[in-house]
Amino acid sequence: MSASTSEVVDDPQAYLDAAGSSSSTPASLRPYYARFKTLHQKKLWYQLTLAVEDFLALPDSQQPPIHIDLYTHFVTKFSAKINQLQLAAIGVRVARQFSDPAKALAFLDDLVITVDSPDAQDAYVYARMEAAHFRLVLGDTDGTKQAMDRCAQILDTFDAVETAVHASFYRVSGDFYKAKAEYANYYKNSLLYLACVNVDTDLADADRVQRAHDLAISALLGDSIYNFGELLLHPILASLASSEHAWLSDLLFAFNAGDIGRFESLAPHLSKEPILSENLPFLRQKVCLMALIESVFRRSSDDRTIAFETIAIETKLPVDEVEHLIMKALSLVLIKGTIDQDAQVARIVWVQPRVLDRRQIEALQNRLRDWCTKVQEVGEFVKNQTPELFITA
Repeated sequence: MSASTSEVVDDPQAYLDAAGSSSSTPASLRPYYARFKTLHQKKLWYQLTLAVEDFLALPDSQQPPIHIDLYTHFVTKFSAKINQLQLAAIGVRVARQFSDPAKALAFLDDLVITVDSPDAQDAYVYARMEAAHFRLVLGDTDGTKQAMDRCAQILDTFDAVETAVHASFYRVSGDFYKAKAEYANYYKNSLLYLACVNVDTDLADADRVQRAHDLAISALLGDSIYNFGELLLHPILASLASSEHAWLSDLLFAFNAGDIGRFESLAPHLSKEPILSENLPFLRQKVCLMALIESVFRRSSDDRTIAFETIAIETKLPVDEVEHLIMKALSLVLIKGTIDQDAQVARIVWVQPRVLDRRQIEALQNRLRDWCTKVQEVGEFVKNQTPELFITA
């Protein structure tokens, strides 16, 4: 009997003996079956769990249905005796060996039932979110959303949870919002997912490029995303540099700086992404809003009464369209202030906080230096006007 036999074996010891002695079992895996047998006989459940996890990570064990057979004929025999979150993690690995998403879903649905207990809700969330992944693959968006809502409620009750559980929740949630073309929600959940993993070791090269590409698209098309700093500073973006999507990185920097000229020079690339081409009017308005924000941000707090003509020059818009642009920025709470239609000026009292790039930090440093100089000058003026207050004993 081989490790990949389809015959159901009720005796785990017999399965291990058969799998370990089979000529079709890779030589690197055979010692593990003997080790499994010893640990199982000694009831060393923790050590056995670690051995199974090591086995599932071996390159030679990735050939289906090695994981499936091990789980079916062996792991299920002691699953109640081990940490349920580790059991869920083992099950998630096993599910990936099913070529049919429907079978993988059925397998994980059974696992969800197995780990659903009051003291193993982290395992329940992990298994259910991974099952939701396959629901999404199969087009069941309603079932995916139900799982997301239920798991979000459970996660809110935890003081702490393994990062793998959060990573699963945010990854699948991000994929759901990508399928629904909800750019801002995808952007938020995808960045939270990346915060739960090691980008360099947990993601393959192709996955890093795809994730960075999708984040760039969502940042550009998100109707509530007007600060790209968090993405621009994230190491995931570097994966675009050596790919065919390198221009997307340049486009993000152009938007973040409100650089309309740079945007226009990159506009010919938009045809490579039909979804961006289709939304060109929105992108033009967005880069104008970014230019307005940048213009306000560069000014000191006592120099934020800005003429429409000045805004028109900096945003490259006709003067008669400036008021509408300011009203849009006010409605999005990108700025706060008032509009004086008679004087044709905007008085800005607040601008949305931003994650700054190096150039913007240098500009802020210069503004703080100027502020310190002004404070010093005021101090000297007061001192000269009332010298009697500064006489020391």
